[in-house]
Amino acid sequence: MASRLRAPRLPAALSLALGALVGAAGPAAAQPDIAPQNDAPNPYATIDGWTKLPEGREWGSTGGVDMDRDGRHVWVAERCGGNSCAGVDLDPVLKFDPAGNLVASFGAGLMIQPHGLHVDPDGNVWVTDAQGPDGVDPHREGKGHVAMKFSPQRELLMTLGTPGVGAAGQSTLDQPCDVVVAADGTIYVADGHGGQLPGAGPHTTARVVKFAPDGSYLAEWGSHGGGPGQFRTPHAIDLDSRGRVVVADRGNDRLQVFDPDGAFIEEFYQYSRPSGLHIAADDTVYVADSASSRNGQHPGWEYGIRIGNLRTGSLDWFIDGSNPEGVTVAGDGTVYGAVVAFGGALLRYVRPDAPGEGR
Repeated sequence: MASRLRAPRLPAALSLALGALVGAAGPAAAQPDIAPQNDAPNPYATIDGWTKLPEGREWGSTGGVDMDRDGRHVWVAERCGGNSCAGVDLDPVLKFDPAGNLVASFGAGLMIQPHGLHVDPDGNVWVTDAQGPDGVDPHREGKGHVAMKFSPQRELLMTLGTPGVGAAGQSTLDQPCDVVVAADGTIYVADGHGGQLPGAGPHTTARVVKFAPDGSYLAEWGSHGGGPGQFRTPHAIDLDSRGRVVVADRGNDRLQVFDPDGAFIEEFYQYSRPSGLHIAADDTVYVADSASSRNGQHPGWEYGIRIGNLRTGSLDWFIDGSNPEGVTVAGDGTVYGAVVAFGGALLRYVRPDAPGEGR
């Protein structure tokens, strides 16, 4: 039976006031007392080894993943056989058909650490690069800290941020994690990957940045902390059926929901420690947790993919046993998970009782 657990929701004004009091105390001070949600049924079978990489190439860390507009082909950002593409002459952005054949690739020499990946309503492929120069490796100079837009023909159309400059400004980004584009072309970037590091604090970038369709800066919201509207690593971002902005606030073990202008609406804690996020047209939410119960993070909770619905707050299914960082869903209901651990891969999760190409 589906769990109907929903985190307490407070009026926005009261939530913001309480957030100001608890934000400095750490994420636990702001969280409701929710028992680990590890018992939802799993109707999915996990399939590994279904993709066909070119001879001699092996999977490295993956993270960003999304479906092509046809709902059949899947795009994934892969870090060139390791955790960085700096100085490596391989395409990091890969497109597979349902049979696992690699049908397109691009991006060699353009990025350091491809992180988030999003296919917009027009079929353009967006990729965030979450690292930048380190003062040591010359291959990193002039790259990173950007969100890039590529046409369906893989031509670079737009770059948000200033390549090689990591800063939280109107024309710069600072370790951007993910990007999503609304139906009207408005762009939202989840910016700031350092919120869980030792020494993180008020100086740490933790924000959502809103851009016009032409890439001009419109607004931003967020700061580092545990209160409503604050983040400890806004690791993924998506839009629900009402155009609300949903952020995977990984370091605070929650999803936060905002209106398009950044006003806080509600939060959900029952989907565990979210690294990846996919919201279907009916507001079914797929939340990839790659971190719980690893290195002391979120003890008692297990990593995997939790599936529920944002309209009801339900938690209906739990795909356990793997730790993908990114998640997406094909038109036939096949779930795909991108595993960030070295030697990871693009996993497929299928329901044996359902028809579809990914069987």
